[in-house]
Amino acid sequence: EAAAGIQEALFRPLGSKTTSGTTSTSSASSAIRRVQDLVASGNASCEAVVREYAGRMVRLEPKVRSFVRSGGVHERALEESLARSAEFDERLAAMPPEERKRAFPLAGVPIAVKDNICTSGIATTAGSLSLSTYVPPEDATVVQRLKARGAVVIGKTMCDEFGMGSTTESCATSGECQSGAENLSQSAPSTTRNPWDLTRVPGGSSGGSAAAVAARQCAAALGTDTGGSIRQPASFCGVVGLKPTYGRVSRFGVISYGSSLDCPGPIGATVEDCAILLDAMAGPDPRDASSAKGPEPPGGSSGGYAACIDSAQDRLEGTKKPLEGIRLGLVSQTMSEDVLDPGVRSAMEGALENLRHLGADVELVDVPVFNLGLPAYYITAVSEASSNLSRYDGLRYGPRSSSSSDTSLMDAISANRGLGLGAEPLRRVLMGTYTLSEGYGEALYKKAQVVRKRVQAEMLDKLGQFDLLVTPTAPTPAYGADEALTMDPLQMYLGDVMTVNVNLAGFPAISVPAGLASFGGSLLPVGIQFIGGPFEEAKLVHVSHIFERRFP
Repeated sequence: EAAAGIQEALFRPLGSKTTSGTTSTSSASSAIRRVQDLVASGNASCEAVVREYAGRMVRLEPKVRSFVRSGGVHERALEESLARSAEFDERLAAMPPEERKRAFPLAGVPIAVKDNICTSGIATTAGSLSLSTYVPPEDATVVQRLKARGAVVIGKTMCDEFGMGSTTESCATSGECQSGAENLSQSAPSTTRNPWDLTRVPGGSSGGSAAAVAARQCAAALGTDTGGSIRQPASFCGVVGLKPTYGRVSRFGVISYGSSLDCPGPIGATVEDCAILLDAMAGPDPRDASSAKGPEPPGGSSGGYAACIDSAQDRLEGTKKPLEGIRLGLVSQTMSEDVLDPGVRSAMEGALENLRHLGADVELVDVPVFNLGLPAYYITAVSEASSNLSRYDGLRYGPRSSSSSDTSLMDAISANRGLGLGAEPLRRVLMGTYTLSEGYGEALYKKAQVVRKRVQAEMLDKLGQFDLLVTPTAPTPAYGADEALTMDPLQMYLGDVMTVNVNLAGFPAISVPAGLASFGGSLLPVGIQFIGGPFEEAKLVHVSHIFERRFP
C-alpha cells in the first residue's frame, strides 16, 4: 500500500486540476514539488522515490531508449543514485524538520543528465566513439550544484554526437560510427524514440533528456542548447525547455561544440520544474570565464526564479486577466505559410488567442534580420566545432586505428578521426575548416559575425518595444525516424530556423507546450517559444507559467 501511495503521488495523470480549477497540457503540479512534498512529509524516503523512478525507467527503457546503456553506464548511475539517496535519508533523519528543506531542497529528486555534461565516475561520451571510454574525474558545475542541494543523478541521457543533430542518434551507443563498429556492442539501440509516438524522433540534440521527462522516467533533466537543442526536443516531446542567457549558467564540464553558443539548461514537465532547477544551477563560476556575475534573480538568493511562480500564481488566482499590461511581439517571419506546417500554425493561432484572453497585447512585429540568422549560425557553429573537435585525434582521447602506428603523424591523426567521429561531426569539421581557411575566413566567418551583431541589435531593439517576443518553437511537429534516415542534412538544418537567432544573440528563451497538431496520422505536441532580453528569465517564467496553467 505504501508503494502504491508513492506511485500515485509521483505519477498521477497529467492534467490534474490546479488550485485555480484549470488544467495544464504539461502537468498540473511540478514533478519536483511532488518529490519534495513526499520527502518533507515523511510519506516516502529519498531511496523509495528513486526506486520508483528507477523501476519506471527500466520498464519503459526498451521502448523509449532515453538513457545511455552501453559500457555499464546505466547500471553504474542507478547504483550510485540509490547509494546517494540512502545517504541523504540518513542525513535528513539527523536534522530537525524545519532544517531539512533548507539544507537539501532537492533531496531525493531524480535528475537525468545529458551525455555531454561531465559526471564524476560515470562515463561521459557526448555520443561519440572518440570518448567511448572517457570517465570524468569531476562533475560539471551544473551537476555539482544540483548534487549539493540533494538531487540524485539517475542516469545519462542519449544525445546526438557532440550535440550535432536533431534526432538523438549516438554513435557511442549504436556502434555504427564509421569503420569502428566492430569494437562496440551491436545490440545497443542507436536512437531515442518519442514517447508520444515511438515511430518518431524526440528532436535533438537533447532528445534523450526531453523523452525521459515526457515518459516520466525522471523528475527533470539537464540538456544543452547550442542552436535550439533544449527547446526543439521540448516542443517535440510536449515538455518545457528553458535556454538561459549565455553566461547565466556555467559551461564548466560541458563538452564543447560551439563555445560562444553552448548553454546548459533545464528540461521539466512544468515551467516550475525548470525554474527550480535554474535556481540551483545559475550563478557565476570562477572556473568558467564566460559565466556572468550579472544581475541576480528577483529576491536574490532568498527568492529566485521559483519565487516568480508564486507571484504568477497570485495573479492567476486574483484576476481573470493575469497577463494584462504584458506586450508580446509575434515575429511575423516565423508565421509564414512557406515556413510553418499547417498543424503547427493552427495550434499557434489557438495559443495566441489564449494569450489575448489572458489579457496580453499580442502584435505582429517585423524582424527582417530573423531570416539571416540560420546561415550565420551554421557558419559560426561549424567554425567553432572545427576548432573544438581538433583535440579528438586518437592520441589523447578515444580509439586508435590499427594502421596508425606505422604511418606519419598526420596520416595517423586522419585515420584516428575517421575511426572515432561520425558522419555529422566530420561534415561539420570539414565545413568549419573551410570557413576558417585562408581566403575564406574574411568572406564567410567574419561576415557571419557582422550578421550576428545585427541579429542581436535588432532583437534587442524589438525587446525594447515589447516585453517578450513570441514564435513557434519548431516549424513542424516530430517527424518519423525513418524520414530522418533519408533526410537531406540541409533540410534538417532548416528545422532550427525558429531557435538559432536566440543563441546568436545570447538571449534567454523558453518552449512551453501549446497544444497538439495532426501530422502524418498522429496527434503530436507543438511548442510556443517566448524570448526575453538578457537576464530576463524571471519575466519568461512569470508569463509562461500563467500561459501553461490557463491553457485549455
